Amino acid sequence: MKREPTLLAIDTATDACSVAVLAGGAITAHRSAAMARGHAEALMPMVIETLKAAGRAFADVTAVGVTVGPGAFTGLRIGLSAARGIGLAAGIPVIGATTMEVLAHAVPATERAAASVVSAIESKRADLYIQCFGSDLAPLGEPASVMPEALAEHLPDGPLVLAGDGAARVAEALNAPDRLTLSASGPDPDARVLAELAAAQLDDAGAAAADMAPPEPLYLRPPDAKRPAGGGRLRS
Repeated sequence: MKREPTLLAIDTATDACSVAVLAGGAITAHRSAAMARGHAEALMPMVIETLKAAGRAFADVTAVGVTVGPGAFTGLRIGLSAARGIGLAAGIPVIGATTMEVLAHAVPATERAAASVVSAIESKRADLYIQCFGSDLAPLGEPASVMPEALAEHLPDGPLVLAGDGAARVAEALNAPDRLTLSASGPDPDARVLAELAAAQLDDAGAAAADMAPPEPLYLRPPDAKRPAGGGRLRS
């Protein structure tokens, strides 16, 4: 008997761990926890708990979605390794979406009705990772590593909605409160949004989904050789 499409979504790209299950076209379970480190220990128990809450088992999963970056080097490796492992073991597609896409698509339509969206992620260094999207969420450029003093050169004119854990630093650097809004969507990627983006990719791929290549990490710079002061996580 053909299995009902069930998509498992995993995000460990930033300072949070998030898992969601999409089945029958709707999110049926979701778990999320903020954490600066410890993703490797937390992820699989969270996956098992979320599947159980959705009334599903690993055998029911027909596809896996995962954030590919940019973000924390270690976190990206953990999420991608888990997603690829599940996909390989079950012989199911693994679909990647960028952290920037997930953050942008979490911004409510009412917030971006007349504004561009800026996804901004902390690099744990002086720079920020950013990408801009139109009010329709079409990308206006590629993800980039930008120093705060150069942000204005990389952002579109007009009102901006800022999303992600780097939003506050973008707002501070621009110092233009009349054209800036901090999104209420939250600072971290949401696996529920990831699940919907991955499901849309599967629908677009159709029969070719089974032959999709495993997603690769999106790095905006080589990983640092040393951990940042204070024990922060490596970012890429």
